[in-house]
Amino acid sequence: MAPVTIRRAKAADAARLNRALARLSAHLGDKHNATDEAVARAGFGPSPSFIALLAERGEDVVGAAMFSRVFSTVMGAPGVLVSDLWIEETMRGDGLGRRLLAAAGKLAAEEWGAAYLKLSVSNSNADARAAYARLGFTPILGETPMILGGALFETLKGGS
Repeated sequence: MAPVTIRRAKAADAARLNRALARLSAHLGDKHNATDEAVARAGFGPSPSFIALLAERGEDVVGAAMFSRVFSTVMGAPGVLVSDLWIEETMRGDGLGRRLLAAAGKLAAEEWGAAYLKLSVSNSNADARAAYARLGFTPILGETPMILGGALFETLKGGS
C-alpha cells in the first residue's frame, strides 16, 4: 500500500479539495454549499482567505485541512484557525488527523509566526472531540461560536 503524503493544495486542486470537504459536510449532516469555483476563488485567487493541505495515498485524497490566520489579544500572538479537517473513514484512528494538524501548525509558524492552533468541533461529533482531547485541545470556557450570514450580513454591511 502506498504511503500517505501531505502537501499544500494548489489552484488545480480546488475541485478535489471541495469533494473532500463535501464528504466532511455529509459526515456531519451539514449542507455543502461550496462550489469548485468558489473554493478556487477563495483559496487561490489574488487574496486567499484560506490555505489547504491534502493528504494523498497515490492519486486518492484521504484527508484535508483548511485553515487561516488569526490573531488573539488573549494569547498575545498570531495563530492558525482550522476551519475544516476531514479524514477518510478508513484512515481514521491512524494518526492522519494529527499529522495534518501538525503540518498546518508548522506551515503557519513558518509563514506568520503562529504560536497556537484553534478549531471548533461539532458537539455531536464525539469521536472528533475525543481525538482532539487526546491531542491536548481544551474547550474555550466562556466562548460561544456565533455566525451572521445571508440577508442579515448584507444588512449589516449596508448599515453604518
